[in-house]
Amino acid sequence: MSDTKFDAVVIGAGPGGYPAAIRLGQLKLKTAIIEREYIGGVCLNVGCIPSKAIIHAAKTFDKLGHSADIGITIPGAPVLDMGAMQKWKGGVVSKLTSGVRTLLKGNGVTIFDGTATLGKPGQRGGSPAGSAGRGAEPGDDGHVITVKTADGKTETITAKNVVLATGSRPLEIPGFKIDQKRVIGSTGALALDAVPARMVVIGGGYIGLELGMCYAKFGTKVTVVEATGRLLGSMDKDCVAVVERKLKKMGVEVMLNTKAKSWEDKDGRAVLTVELADGKPATIDTDKILLSIGRRPNSENLGLEAAGVAIGKGGFVTADDRLRTNVAGIYAIGDLIGGMMLAHKATKEGEVVAEVIAGHKAAMDVRTIPAVVFTDPEIASTGLTEDEAKAKGHTKLKIGKFPFAALGRALAINDSEGFVKVIGDGVTGELLGMHIVGGGASDLISEAALGIEMGAVIDDLRLTVHPHPTLSEAIMEASAVAMGEAIHVINRAQT
Repeated sequence: MSDTKFDAVVIGAGPGGYPAAIRLGQLKLKTAIIEREYIGGVCLNVGCIPSKAIIHAAKTFDKLGHSADIGITIPGAPVLDMGAMQKWKGGVVSKLTSGVRTLLKGNGVTIFDGTATLGKPGQRGGSPAGSAGRGAEPGDDGHVITVKTADGKTETITAKNVVLATGSRPLEIPGFKIDQKRVIGSTGALALDAVPARMVVIGGGYIGLELGMCYAKFGTKVTVVEATGRLLGSMDKDCVAVVERKLKKMGVEVMLNTKAKSWEDKDGRAVLTVELADGKPATIDTDKILLSIGRRPNSENLGLEAAGVAIGKGGFVTADDRLRTNVAGIYAIGDLIGGMMLAHKATKEGEVVAEVIAGHKAAMDVRTIPAVVFTDPEIASTGLTEDEAKAKGHTKLKIGKFPFAALGRALAINDSEGFVKVIGDGVTGELLGMHIVGGGASDLISEAALGIEMGAVIDDLRLTVHPHPTLSEAIMEASAVAMGEAIHVINRAQT
């Protein structure tokens, strides 16, 4: 095919890349997007969306098993059909991914299904690196990109601007290569056609706990092996404690300060060797090993080095607040540049980078990015934790906690675990953070994110009338506790 010229080319069609391409199309720039595997990326295909579908199914299955608690008796125990569940999950994914493809085309974006490399075939980066080690400056037509399709065909295109949005993949540790058979990653865990009798989850982060709790509800004996001294290290400790109690109640064994060392396939099972906190070895028999210790950026094999793009520690691409790399006309977003490796962060960056390329005054200027762990109960967090607030110089704090057990709506829906915790500056009252553990936490946290972005004080939340009976009242009530003016719990000093 002949060369094709574009104003902008986006490499990667995940939750950062496809919004960038759509916005570029809306801004009337001639745009293409290149995706080697999944339109919609890991998130829509084998990550965020399918995992939440499985989590919902597990929660429903668990609730059916306890429906007698609210006076509903179901003859016999609920029966799990993994095949039917996988089919339903696949339908959810299909609807969303086909919708993304339609949106891209509807906004005039050209889609290339293939693998992208900066530079011409056999000459990554376009030409040898210049004397400054930054690679060649783009020519009149911009940066050269080679696209290789699955059938082996190659096409060369050019773009004045390139957006790198190639995402990330699971980290591996020596001796635990993910084969999606015995050692599985999150992708394999979401595609199992049968419930394993036993599962060891290596890593006590959000992905491992979300999926581990799912399979525990399905009847799997789950053991969590975590190398550090706590689970969910970035989350509020009080919130994590609620999830830890639920894990214990579900029969999930948690082994902290324990390192996975090796495993062997023996008599149809996996025998995992771990090193305990005291340095002694121990073995665990299991059927599946879910490796979930974090993710690494997909920065290899793109021709970045030859193009002169700066790559920092861990393989992350370096970008500024306008998502510019050190090479003119090359931008990077999402997991590739590190920070909070979350889909909604990538989406925001995708929209910002499109505005920047179009010449608008735009930058990644956010005060907070919420994070959610879809465990049972959920944890949602935005802003600073207590420790972070103190480290930033907020020596005096106003802290308010309101338990869902004291909230009418939570009791009425038989879901009263957890609480809302509000953190504010003790002098100015500025809202610094909010941490929620409980049912609906993921849907409640955005009110706090908006408050922080707007520079709200705790009294703004307290004085805002919240509808009754709703879960959102817990935000108002926790704010009242922080101010010492609670109605529905006893006021105590909160510092």
